[in-house]
Amino acid sequence: MGHLFERRATGAVEQDITMECVDSRGRAQALDTVFSYEQSDPYAVTIRFLTRAGDLPWTFSRDLLSHGLTGPAGEGDVRIAPGIGDDGRALVNIELSSPDGRLTTQARTHDVHRFVTRSLTLVPPGTESQHLDLDDAINRLLAR
Repeated sequence: MGHLFERRATGAVEQDITMECVDSRGRAQALDTVFSYEQSDPYAVTIRFLTRAGDLPWTFSRDLLSHGLTGPAGEGDVRIAPGIGDDGRALVNIELSSPDGRLTTQARTHDVHRFVTRSLTLVPPGTESQHLDLDDAINRLLAR
């Protein structure tokens, strides 16, 4: 792990983070991801896993990611908990489950904390509803 790149577009935060994918035997493999947050979807974050077969996005609650930095958080499809790596560094364990299987990943707490802090600067906690465009959401639902 170690690659980190930050981008900021108007109303959005993106950060490249190299995570480690941990297999059932405990072996880790580097996995490039992009963490993103958009002001227009203020309650959610997305992790895009960059693979040879294409990008695989996973979207879940920003609060879940934030709470998972300091204690176990989540039930069901997304579970997040702090941990310590073999080298003594603070890690965030992110486990994702779907009908296709389960993925266990780790990222440096410092990197994830930086991303969460940047998203909280863009949209402070408790102000999310002020950034929702309900008319746009209703129009998108009706267009389906």
